[in-house]
Amino acid sequence: MPSVLFVCLGNICRSPMAEGIFRHLVAEAGLDDTLKIDSAGNSAMHEGEAPNPRAISVMREHGIDITGQRSRPLTSQDFDDFDLILCMDEGNIKRLDRVEPENHNATVDLFLNHVNGTREDVPDPYYGHISDYNATYARLYPALQALLEKLR
Repeated sequence: MPSVLFVCLGNICRSPMAEGIFRHLVAEAGLDDTLKIDSAGNSAMHEGEAPNPRAISVMREHGIDITGQRSRPLTSQDFDDFDLILCMDEGNIKRLDRVEPENHNATVDLFLNHVNGTREDVPDPYYGHISDYNATYARLYPALQALLEKLR
C-alpha cells in the first residue's frame, strides 16, 4: 500500500480531519500496519499546534480522536517519504513549488481529483462556523472511503 500525505494551508482543519478519518477507515479495515498516513501544511503559521477546536469537536462526534495531531509544515523530504501527496485545494497545489524538489517519485494531485476525477476543492472551513466543519467531514468521509478502495 502506498504512503499518503494530506496537505492543506495550515494543517489544523482539512488535512488533519482527512488524516484522522483515513486512519480510522484503515484501522477498521485491519490495514493500519500496512499504510503510512500523515498530514502537513503549506505554511508553518500553526506549526506545533493541535487541530482547530471545531475540527476536534466534529471528529469527536464521529468517534475519531485527532487531539494528538500537531501541525507541521510540508518539507522537500515529504516528496521522497510519501508516494501520494493529496492537496485539499488548487491553491495548495500551486504553493508546492516553494518546497517541491525537481526530481521526486511522489504523485501529487488535488484530493478530490485523485479520488473521483473532479477538479473540486475541499472548501476551507477555518473562517466559518461549526456547520462548515460538519460539511467538510461530510465531504471527506465518502471520498476517503473511495480512496481506500482505490488503494486496495
